[in-house]
Amino acid sequence: MTPVQCRMARAALDWGVLDLAREAGVSTQTVVRLERGESLKQPTLDRIRGAFQDAGVEFIPENGGGPGVRLARRSDNV
Repeated sequence: MTPVQCRMARAALDWGVLDLAREAGVSTQTVVRLERGESLKQPTLDRIRGAFQDAGVEFIPENGGGPGVRLARRSDNV
């Protein structure tokens, strides 16, 4: 997950830094550090990515157009 993907995922979910920090169980400063491009420990990144994935975010790898995110389709057709 890149810093841009983190910001994109928050925007897609309409989450602020505080929302992501709460959902991932990390501090707001940790989220800010990630979005500034600072290195985080892998378990911390996994927690943040997991929070996004639990909320329905899919991470799209670099595929010629750059990395991105999208919201997963809901299985309940809502």
